[in-house]
Amino acid sequence: MFEIVVFAVVAFYICQTLVYLIASHKRFPALPDDQLPTASVIVAARNEEKDILRCLEALDKLEYPYGKLEIIIVDDRSTDSTGKIIDEFIADKKRFIKVHGVEPVNHLRGKTNALVQGLNRATGEVILTTDADCAVNPLWAKSLASRFTEGVGLCGGITSQQRGSIWNGMQHLDFIYLLGAGSGTINAGIPLSVIGNNMAYLRKAYNETGGYENMPFSVTEDSQLLAAISALGKYKIVFPVDRNGLIESMPEPDMTSLFRQKKRWSLGGTRVPFHGVLVLVTSVAAHSLPLIFLFFNPPVAGLLILAVVLFDLLFLISLLSRVGMLPTIKYFPFFEIYYFFYVTFMPLVLLFSRSVEWKGRKF
Repeated sequence: MFEIVVFAVVAFYICQTLVYLIASHKRFPALPDDQLPTASVIVAARNEEKDILRCLEALDKLEYPYGKLEIIIVDDRSTDSTGKIIDEFIADKKRFIKVHGVEPVNHLRGKTNALVQGLNRATGEVILTTDADCAVNPLWAKSLASRFTEGVGLCGGITSQQRGSIWNGMQHLDFIYLLGAGSGTINAGIPLSVIGNNMAYLRKAYNETGGYENMPFSVTEDSQLLAAISALGKYKIVFPVDRNGLIESMPEPDMTSLFRQKKRWSLGGTRVPFHGVLVLVTSVAAHSLPLIFLFFNPPVAGLLILAVVLFDLLFLISLLSRVGMLPTIKYFPFFEIYYFFYVTFMPLVLLFSRSVEWKGRKF
């Protein structure tokens, strides 16, 4: 019986991967430059003195029609020199606005609280968000904002990570894999996940949800907003795989910080709708059950593991080739080993501990 279950799970995972691969190739219309909406970029920064200047310099190079873009940096009560660096950089730059973060007055906490303060100052028809440890492509704002043709409420983008070592390259492929799956599910009509450091949404759609103030607190506010806009039932969600919309973030420096990041994301993933749970369970089971099956039938289990690995490889090659990063597939063996064990053990971790930490705050 167990053997049949393992075969069925792997077969379903392969079919699922093929569907996402095809859906991630979906193309979407784009507005010409003279029809781009007004846009507000919001960045929440807390104790980011190591990376904030890199972020600001990249944002300053954004190409967008004159007078239609504002860049709002929320200093979320930083205790290091983040605020000073922001002040010095934006002093003579009219597109930038700095917001001083304040203590939350209701259930809003952490990054969500900072984003709401930025939204209170934003005037754009479209809101774009990224993080303080990210460097955006000069065409990023254009790429995402151009997707807001009639009826579009939210657009996701692909984030990579800075490479240069096996540790960093492994995390880079993890980001591409997870966001590629996000693109595939959304474009297949199953909106499950986006990433807050590379997303855009229609301000009108956000207002219609009641805003973050009207949503329960979540450590993954990006996916929560995706679900809220999707639930309105009147807006299209799009997620093109477009190299012009690419962002590069900084990898986690050590095992502890990587564990905390993955735990936070995994906890957020447990709150998706039933069809989302099915997708997540399939991925976890397809990577974990064949490992258990090794103890019962090593030859057959080995073939099943090989099948999963080959389809993971195919999926990543397809994504990387479209964003101009195919050479980074060299990190695949390290990513795949990490991914097999990560999806196997993280569900067990969440059974015993559901607290998370972000920027020195516990939730």
